[in-house]
Amino acid sequence: MTAVSTDFSIRTVLNTLGIESLNEGTSTGTNSFSTNGSDNVPIIESYSPVDGLLIASVVATSKKDYETVIDAATAAFKSWRMVPAPQRGEIVRQFGDKLRDHKETLGKLVSYEMGKSYQEGLGEVQEMIDICDFAVGLSRQLHGLTMHSERPGHRMYEQYHPLGVVGIISAFNFPVAVWSWNTALAWVCGDVCIWKPSEKTPLCGIACQNIIAEVLKENGLPEGVSCLINGDYKVGEFMTKDTRIPLISATGSTRMGKIVAQEVAARLGKSLLELGGNNAIIVTPDADIKMTVIGAVFGSVGTAGQRCTSTRRLIIHESIYNKVKQAIVDAYKQLNIGNPLDETNHVGPLIDTEAVGMYNNALERVVKEGGNLIVEGKVLTGKGYESGCYVKPAIAEAEAHFNIVQDETFAPILYLLKYAGDVENAIDIQNNVAQGLSSAIMTNNLREAERFLSHAGSDCGIANVNIGTSGAEIGGAFGGEKDTGGGRESGSDAWKIYMRRQTNTINYTAELPLAQGIKFDL
Repeated sequence: MTAVSTDFSIRTVLNTLGIESLNEGTSTGTNSFSTNGSDNVPIIESYSPVDGLLIASVVATSKKDYETVIDAATAAFKSWRMVPAPQRGEIVRQFGDKLRDHKETLGKLVSYEMGKSYQEGLGEVQEMIDICDFAVGLSRQLHGLTMHSERPGHRMYEQYHPLGVVGIISAFNFPVAVWSWNTALAWVCGDVCIWKPSEKTPLCGIACQNIIAEVLKENGLPEGVSCLINGDYKVGEFMTKDTRIPLISATGSTRMGKIVAQEVAARLGKSLLELGGNNAIIVTPDADIKMTVIGAVFGSVGTAGQRCTSTRRLIIHESIYNKVKQAIVDAYKQLNIGNPLDETNHVGPLIDTEAVGMYNNALERVVKEGGNLIVEGKVLTGKGYESGCYVKPAIAEAEAHFNIVQDETFAPILYLLKYAGDVENAIDIQNNVAQGLSSAIMTNNLREAERFLSHAGSDCGIANVNIGTSGAEIGGAFGGEKDTGGGRESGSDAWKIYMRRQTNTINYTAELPLAQGIKFDL
């Protein structure tokens, strides 16, 4: 791995997180920060969108090295599954404590490598800590059910067993939290994990791997309980096509998710998909405008619009449309755009110049389709914007049927849509997109709120009242419907996807009656 010094003390951050060698080097194994076998494999260069400088270069995982990893994971599973679940929870507790120790440093790395604000970087590490706490409690609650048998002298019950090796493919926008949502639950369930982080944020993956590797070593556990591979989609295909991995959890675009789903289904594997969102906030005449502005602005510009739960559409009743529009526009005037490690800034950069291109294309499309840019966007240049990844958050008045409004653009572009009549009309507009992740309504009208939450209301996996679309607590299951993929991660009973269910019947008599009263006498 090689690295370039920067004005930001990235050297100190990397050293603190166990990435000590900043000179070119290679290593092989499940816990290495780079893998380099005999194959000719590409180099991943991680550039920071904050300043455009090269942080480090990581050698991608070769097929030969992948086989070493899968062998280590498979072997580790045989012993890890025999560790009692509460003891597995204890390992996760220790991991959570390590994350507490490294919260500020890891948060800085997340902010610098991905480009989100430092506060959001800290928040992401806090999510990791929270899911560890959740998983520790879960380790004593992996419940089954007991059922009454129709046959006398029989007892029926169900229990859950670990699946085996869980493959995790995560996206750049949450480079550490989404992995932890999956792996903390999978570990207490008795699974081992292989993680392919985004090739755009490989160092965040390396840092997390170093932290858990330390915990495993201190407890005399096999390193294959947690494995890391690096590379682009070709490395991800190693996992999606591998019958030795019964579950693939993939986070990313709908396009990517459909490819993963087909590959995994072709081998009758299981997939957990958390894909795109095209999230809306409905603003009714009974809304609190101040709350609406806070929720809508953070939802649309937080993480520079690169959250799957980012607010893309604001559906406003015609009677208050102009008032809400002006309030939102005024709020945008107060936004500070710049280095995300400077906590006075509200908006950081997009992940790379490719994302900037998609941003520009979306702005051109909305105008071409008849929209009106009331807050014009642009790419920012000059001092502090040398990376070419900083853009101005934009607002466009549009129509719900516009093709660009139907799409998800991973950038800070907010579409204002007008509705007339009652809240049912707004719900119809909200639901009339392919995605179904997060949704919200701003209203002080109880009937409108309950209508929105009813079976005839929002069709999304997440539906909020008087809060925005962005942000979720780990206690609730996270995910969505339709093109969002149908997967659920984090809280509630999401743990069940990481286990296989088994129904057991015990006959404690000296006879063998058959179910349904069938007679079979010999």
